[in-house]
Amino acid sequence: MRVLVAGGGIAGTVTAMALELAGHDPVVFEAYPAGGDDVGAFLTIMHNGMDALRAIGADRPVIDASFAAYGVELVAPNGETVGRNEFDTRGVDGPRTLTRATLYRALQEEAARRGVPIERGRRLVSAKPGPDGVTAEFADGTTETGDVLVGADGLRSVVRRLIDPAADEPRYTGLTVVYGYTRAPGLPSAPGIYRMVRGSKAAFGFTTDPDGTTFWFARIPDTERSREEIAAVTPAGWREFAHAAFAGEPLPCAEIIAATGDEVFGGHSYDVPETRVWSTPEMVLAGDAAHAASPAAAQGASMALEDGVILAQCLRDLPDPKSAFAAYKGLRRERVEKLVASSAGRDVGEKPGWVYAHHIDWDAKITA
Repeated sequence: MRVLVAGGGIAGTVTAMALELAGHDPVVFEAYPAGGDDVGAFLTIMHNGMDALRAIGADRPVIDASFAAYGVELVAPNGETVGRNEFDTRGVDGPRTLTRATLYRALQEEAARRGVPIERGRRLVSAKPGPDGVTAEFADGTTETGDVLVGADGLRSVVRRLIDPAADEPRYTGLTVVYGYTRAPGLPSAPGIYRMVRGSKAAFGFTTDPDGTTFWFARIPDTERSREEIAAVTPAGWREFAHAAFAGEPLPCAEIIAATGDEVFGGHSYDVPETRVWSTPEMVLAGDAAHAASPAAAQGASMALEDGVILAQCLRDLPDPKSAFAAYKGLRRERVEKLVASSAGRDVGEKPGWVYAHHIDWDAKITA
């Protein structure tokens, strides 16, 4: 089966690798000439995400490109440490932190090594079912025909709208998230752990990589601005915005932000709490296209990784795409919608233990 995959990010690349392992013929179409959207951010792949990668033998490139996180330390607004959660890393190479750009590169290089084609600069604009499956149309005027189309094209998915023209728009969470990196000496260090700080106005988290770089983020309540306004904010603007949220507090947040140069990136946080229609007989959604979550639970990437592997299993084991897509939705929908709802109300540093234990056995047969 020839499978067209729209989106060369986390969900699309892993879905394609899993499909190739399942005996199908995937091809990935990535809108960006290089990298992808939101490449300045960093993320943590949690236990369940690493388990999904290991199911298809793709965990080692990510381990090699990342560093470990062993737990979370909680800090109150007065600077007092009020709790510590240790991650259970038995049986899996536990949570791994890396930049989104590094993760894209690691996954895309592994996909290429396996012979999965990734065509860059191919932005999907439409798709139509036909007697031979589905024909995808791209912004450059070209078309491609496959048996099915996987919409792994992110938060503002074109495929979601093709499947259901009445689909809800992504929901603004009321938060702007700013990410930064600094190698300035003398800052508080948090190697191997995330120190999560609850300020009086906003939440902050940081960790230190093995080279001594501080990775930090701030989640700040904010009014929604247009995409053009957000895109126009400079690194200095993001730094000043984040610094103002913690100025004057007895915390290290403002100090870390002030010590950061131009490696600062920001944007609004959105989620997709429910997608009413996940598929047609020819098209199906995966990752953020189906169920984007607030970053509070650090599960966006991990849920996308689960999606890709389980979707490939369904297309491997069931007799036709329609039944495969129905089984996939049945296996995924309740779990991901619970996660999105939980993440929307989650406090900084809260531990969603029920999520982590998820395990995928690649050799297990999927039934209708």
